[in-house]
Amino acid sequence: MALRKIVTEGDDILLKKCRPVEKFDDRLSMLIDDMIETLHDSGGVGLAAPQVGILRRVVVIEVDPEQGVLELVNPEIIETSGEQIGLEGCLSLPGQWGITPRPFKVTAKAQDRNGKEFTVTGEHLLARALCHEIDHLNGVLYKTVADRMLTKPEIELYNNGELEIKEKITEE
Repeated sequence: MALRKIVTEGDDILLKKCRPVEKFDDRLSMLIDDMIETLHDSGGVGLAAPQVGILRRVVVIEVDPEQGVLELVNPEIIETSGEQIGLEGCLSLPGQWGITPRPFKVTAKAQDRNGKEFTVTGEHLLARALCHEIDHLNGVLYKTVADRMLTKPEIELYNNGELEIKEKITEE
């Protein structure tokens, strides 16, 4: 396993649509392992392959260390419900935060590293992460779907605990 460099805003790869994975082999497993190590090192919640310079439809997400890392190859959202509006950030947009609407509940179908199909349903943070990371695979950065981005003074106030961002949630 190896740490990979996280690509940041300004690199055109973040705006490109990824190709589906067709070969489920050792190279794919190595990419997934590297992405997991990079995610853990970064302290983030999710990481998509284009964020490490690879235009393939691969995502890793970890919202709860006790549940482990969710590995999704060729993920596709098949159902959503409800709405949540809250603070969102991205490893490829360091220091930036936006107020972003997302579905409250998301079901996605994907394949594992061996090509076996499965579905996953998540609410709240997992739903947000699924949408965010799958957007990356389609060349979409969250700031383009955010209601608004926080200003630098707002970020400072938030980091100092002087600004509260209230989430809105509609479960249906």
